[in-house]
Formats: sequence, C-alpha cells, structure tokens
Amino acid sequence: MSTKKEAYLCVSAMLRAREPRLLNDERAARMLDAASFEDAAKILTDCGYPDMSRFTAAEVEQALAEHRAEIFDELARLSPDKELVDVFKLKYDYHNAKAIIKAEAVNTDAKRLLSDAGRVPGEKLLELYNEEHYSQLPPVLGKAMAEAKALLARTANPQLSDFVLDKAYFAELKAMADALKSDFLRGYAKTLADSANLKSAVRTLRMGKNRDFLAEVLVDGGSVGVQSLMAADKEQLPALFAHTPLEKAAALGAEALSGGGMTAFERACDNGVNAYLREAKLVSYGPEAVLAYLAAVEGEIQAVRMILTGRLAGVRPQAIRERLRELYA
Repeated sequence: MSTKKEAYLCVSAMLRAREPRLLNDERAARMLDAASFEDAAKILTDCGYPDMSRFTAAEVEQALAEHRAEIFDELARLSPDKELVDVFKLKYDYHNAKAIIKAEAVNTDAKRLLSDAGRVPGEKLLELYNEEHYSQLPPVLGKAMAEAKALLARTANPQLSDFVLDKAYFAELKAMADALKSDFLRGYAKTLADSANLKSAVRTLRMGKNRDFLAEVLVDGGSVGVQSLMAADKEQLPALFAHTPLEKAAALGAEALSGGGMTAFERACDNGVNAYLREAKLVSYGPEAVLAYLAAVEGEIQAVRMILTGRLAGVRPQAIRERLRELYA
C-alpha cells in the first residue's frame, strides 16, 4: 500500500469519526426552537465550539473564523494533498478582491470587510493591490485584480470588475481540480459553476436584462454550456438541468421567473451543491472525504452564523429557518 494511500486511509477515518459531531438538521432545529440565544449557543458545544452564550455578534464572528482556521490548518498538515484546502481558501481570496475593488469605487476603507481565510491574508492582499505588486500574488488572482482595477478606472462600475473576478475564480477552481486529477473535485467545480450560472440566469431574466449582459455574468466550467443558458427561456431552463443535482433548483427558477419568490430557488441551488457533496459518503477513503468534510464545515459555519446572529438580532426563528441550507451531516 502506498504511503499516500495510507495517509488518506488515516485522515478519512479521522474525519468519518468526526462527522457525527457536525451540526445536523436536528441540532439546528433545536437551536431555532431554544428559548433564548444563550440556550441556542450552548447546543454548539456538542459540535466542538466554545461556549458562545455570552458573545456579541462580533465575538461570534471571531470564534467562527478561528474555528475555520484551525480546521484549515489541521487538514493542510494531514492531507496528502494540502492543495485540497486551497480549494476552499480560494473563494476568500476572491471575496477580498471584490471587497477591495468596491471599497475603491466608493472611496472607503476595505479593511473591515476582509477575511484572513484565503491563501493571502486580507490586509496583505490590500497592500499588494494598492502597490500594484500583482506578481507577488497567485498568478490568476493577480492578473484578475490588475484587470479589474483597470476596468474600474475606465468605467467606474465595480459590477463589471466583479464579473472579471468571478470568471477568474471559476477558471482557477477548474485548474486546481485538473491539477489534483480528482474526478470528484472536477464534479464539485462543475456543480458550483452550474449553481452560479443558474442563479445569474434567473436574476438576469427577472431584471429584464439583455443577452449581452448575461454573457458578461455567466462563467465557464459548468456541465451546462454558456451558450445553452443564453439561449434558454423560462420554459427551457428546467430541461437544461434535468438529471443533475440542480434539477429541483432549475424548476424553482422557472417558477421564480413566473412571479415566484427567489428565496426557495436560491436555497435549492445551494442544496443541490450539498447533495453532490453527500455522494462522498459512499467513498470509503480518499480526497473525497477531505473535500466533503471541508465543505461540511463551511456549511456549518454559515448556518451557525445565520442562527446565532439572527437570534441576537431578534429575527423570528421561522424566518431564519426559511433561509437555512441543508446540512451535510
């Protein structure tokens, strides 16, 4: 047995043993039904979080960031392919890039919006951007930020810069999947691209924007081609995603284009991605277990943030429940 195979056996076994501690739908429901924020927060100690029952919203956010960082650091050490963690760091790099561009557009400080969860710490990314030292950034990110800055200078429209960064993100995600030679990761990248494109198509059609605008928004890399999406109307949309994890979401998208709400549609898009990830449970060991666990933690943190900050702000539990995505566990 190869050393790499042995390493994946060990890390996969460790993660499978941890999965029961992840936040699941039953625990999330208990948090929503709890009598108070304090009671809701205490439930999370069963999932490995510190007692946050006396935390402010800012302290909750900090605790979640620390929890994510600990898991990222640990799996980067233990995984035979540490680049798997970079797959999940990638979106924070591009989140930061967008925040920096938008802050420049409105002449404000981006620092409070930045995350350190990416490959490049948030303030370091801002510093390199301001000094135009793009060569010190990961190549695709650096090139995209330079292009986005030039586009902002020409048009004063940060939305156009967002489109550049979105395309770069999905191109880099696909390149990572190809480099790691993981079919599961390739499928995950395709499903993410499909989800982003389906959301963009529905939003664009609802706003009455033309096909040229849609061409700017859509990204390459999905299982449904850009040209097919550009040509589709609301009746054709469900057929494009038939027999994919986004089949239900596409049907809800068609309903949204006929006057239905967007909340259930967008939730279904994210649930479709989660449904793809749950297929990793059928794989005994390998990179699938690491990828699925990292995605599960990301989903858990999103749910915890939504529930705890919602409870602190006095949002009705039912309103929070309607926006929660399905959890991996």
